[in-house]
Amino acid sequence: MKIIAVIPARYASTRFPAKLMQDLGGKTVILRTYEAALQTKIFDDVFVVTDSELIYNEIVINKGKAIMSIKEHESGSDRIAEAVEEMDVDIVINVQGDEPFIDIEPLQKVIEVFKNDEDRKVDLASLMFEIKDKIEVENPNNVKVIVDQQDFALYFSRSVIPYPREENVGVRYMKHIGIYAFRKQALMDFYNLPMLSLEASEKLEQLRYLEYGKRIKMVETSHASIGIDTLEDLERARLLIK
Repeated sequence: MKIIAVIPARYASTRFPAKLMQDLGGKTVILRTYEAALQTKIFDDVFVVTDSELIYNEIVINKGKAIMSIKEHESGSDRIAEAVEEMDVDIVINVQGDEPFIDIEPLQKVIEVFKNDEDRKVDLASLMFEIKDKIEVENPNNVKVIVDQQDFALYFSRSVIPYPREENVGVRYMKHIGIYAFRKQALMDFYNLPMLSLEASEKLEQLRYLEYGKRIKMVETSHASIGIDTLEDLERARLLIK
């Protein structure tokens, strides 16, 4: 089973433009993320795929592997799919470019999903993390997920799901961490299928997979991701690097 990591890296960002090229302890955010993925030593190869010559050159100059996107893309999955279309791989891991503090344990967990999936019932695997703070639960920037008894995703939303009409019934609120592991075929199916209404409404690409019947296995982790979405996040990351 050949497993690669692909880091989709857009230069533009609504909340924090050019965040991937910001300095983080003497290296750019994207270079630190790329190097962190390599250092896990759990992938057969690691690539950055980008629409930016600045990001492309940053990786290549530092002896890394980068791919320039040919087309414009709405989502990270589309960008990755274009990059891997002609590659001979089995599993593709989407590593977020703005998360330079990669923890090996949750990545190993999503890889194990496919190693244990003898009946090939899983199309994607991803991560979830319990959140308890009311403000965190209600924050639309925190994508929530609900799952069935086998931990397959039922729905993802920026809204509070499930709605707490009845409290004290043991509901847990799970935040989706945006690391995905795809079977290559599921990724290519996504690439060739049009966006439908749920994805368009919530602006969540994972809903396209669900709308077309793909099965997403969610893995619970205790490792909260540390992403860089704002200048404040960057300052916290700089303190961590120190």
